[in-house]
Amino acid sequence: MEFYDCYAQSYALARQRFCQTAREKGADVFTHVHPSLSGPQGEELAVDVACFGPVTATRALLVISGTHGLEGFLGSAAQIAWLKGGTSVLAEDVRVVLVHAINPWGFAHLSRTTENNVDLNRNFIDFSAGLPENPGYALMHERLLGPEWTQAQIAAAQKAMDDFAATHGGDALFDTLARGQYSHADGLNYGGTGPEWSHRTLEAIIHEHLPAVRKLAFIDWHTGVGEYGEPFFLCFNEEGSPLQARAAQWWGEDRIRGQLPHGRARPNYQGLLFHGVQSFVGDAAVCGAVVEFGTRGWHMRRMLRLDLWLKFHATPAHPGYAMLQADLLDSFCPFDQVWRDNCLRHALEITEQALHGLQDW
Repeated sequence: MEFYDCYAQSYALARQRFCQTAREKGADVFTHVHPSLSGPQGEELAVDVACFGPVTATRALLVISGTHGLEGFLGSAAQIAWLKGGTSVLAEDVRVVLVHAINPWGFAHLSRTTENNVDLNRNFIDFSAGLPENPGYALMHERLLGPEWTQAQIAAAQKAMDDFAATHGGDALFDTLARGQYSHADGLNYGGTGPEWSHRTLEAIIHEHLPAVRKLAFIDWHTGVGEYGEPFFLCFNEEGSPLQARAAQWWGEDRIRGQLPHGRARPNYQGLLFHGVQSFVGDAAVCGAVVEFGTRGWHMRRMLRLDLWLKFHATPAHPGYAMLQADLLDSFCPFDQVWRDNCLRHALEITEQALHGLQDW
């Protein structure tokens, strides 16, 4: 297939293409519409779910796109590519559930976060136990995110990070910026103060469509980390566990063990969607990974700040608004055909590897 058969130029077109292709392939398609918000053109926002195989299946593959809204362009394309070219006869007692655009507001409005500026991949904590602390973030917040997007402000933000790293070390800086923070609602990787609509919707989807699952293979498509156009795996199964060993069997030892995002020690990520899925399926076994496709490496830190500046400080009347928004989109899903082709090729292979592994589990 050609890359333009799978990638869409907007959330609305991606949704239309996903649902149409899923129905053509014989999937049962279900829709969870956002109760109060719409897209930039007034279009409906929804999470769509395509299911293959019996609802009573005890083994299943769950594939999610759009956890970080802008990254949904790649995740949607990966799901559509599998629908178009990767579907095969499933083994008995195997189900496939594709969750399209779990963060539809971010996908439609070209933002990484939800409607409340929440990083959905930091929102799956136990809120009744209190909010995790990240005191280092507060030391940098004001210097990281200013009201203007100028060379001077960009340099000031870099100086704030350099100063922090000089005092605490580069790994500590990465951990502070990436682990999640729950104190600044207008800040980076904000985890929220309660479950987002997307969080609650995913819980409902899993309970409705995977009620009998005992063994769950899991893929959450992302972009940003890793070499350009190449997959980078973040497996959150416990280090040295049989489930981590199974993931390595599916996808390769070199992809699963010892992976260092951006070459740094892995942050102490809080509230991951992976952990939310695990809690929703109870004592069922979950084996899987966040699969990233590399784009701009460390420069993505700047793009995360640009996302928030466009959201909180800019208007379309700003002379650079359109160019900066296009730059933001390209940083999460490059327009480059080579990148898009390469990612689809890898995504098809990764999905099939998980499915074949599941059917032998």
